Amino acid sequence: MLQNTTSLPCYLCPVCGALLQLTPSTKSYACQNNHHFDLAKEGYLNLLPVQYKHSNDPGDNKAMMQSRREFLEAGYYEPLAKVLSMFIEVNKPDQLLDLGCGEGYYSRKIESLCTHKMLQHGLDISKFAIVAAAKKHTNASFVVASSNRLPYSDHYFDMVLKIFAPSNEQELKRVLKTSGLLLMVTPGPRHLWQLKEFIYANAQEHILENQLPQGFTMLNTQRISYKITPTPQERIALLTMTPFAWRANETVQKAIKDEVALEIETDFILTLAKISTE
Repeated sequence: MLQNTTSLPCYLCPVCGALLQLTPSTKSYACQNNHHFDLAKEGYLNLLPVQYKHSNDPGDNKAMMQSRREFLEAGYYEPLAKVLSMFIEVNKPDQLLDLGCGEGYYSRKIESLCTHKMLQHGLDISKFAIVAAAKKHTNASFVVASSNRLPYSDHYFDMVLKIFAPSNEQELKRVLKTSGLLLMVTPGPRHLWQLKEFIYANAQEHILENQLPQGFTMLNTQRISYKITPTPQERIALLTMTPFAWRANETVQKAIKDEVALEIETDFILTLAKISTE
């Protein structure tokens, strides 16, 4: 269920922008304009009104979510989770938002790896992902919402974690405290290179650019690269997590699956940033 809900007046009504207050007896949130949002039985809150949906079920569908969980639970990205947890442990945020949290893998890893106790929040536009996250991580607060309209009070978070997730720079600055930090993960030049070679006739390394949102200043950066050898089924699960999955037709997917002992490079760029004061 949502963590310490009675002491967390942090949610904004997605309809009118007023503060949402919890009524514990009904497990329902309401604003002064009488817009109501009920806690789901799994403990998450759906703050994505139908008028802000671009489809019936935006974000990852159930099959995509299950593939993502299958791959992540196999531990291939655990080295990344450990480094992220080190960054978080050093900076000791009290309120942490995992933006585009998916099924909550990194939130769970952070809780298990950090000795520093914090209130964790996760947001994703996919209801399937949030349901899965809330079921497995009952000590965090999960909401279904869009990253373009974050349903949180101004200057609420000490840190926002953004792993391959879309974001709105104005919203990031709004919900972060003035001393708050943004911890980003973006692809390095060789990330999943071997998968790209199956898809593109002339695969190109990812160009490293300044990917910081406007209005942020870099404090630290670190590159993490290592090789993994997923099973054939796990390769396909990994493929579904990538933006170039849409280019992988059945022939390409079969070739990826049939390759013997395929070794795949991972390449992550971690960036810690703060809001610019200039």
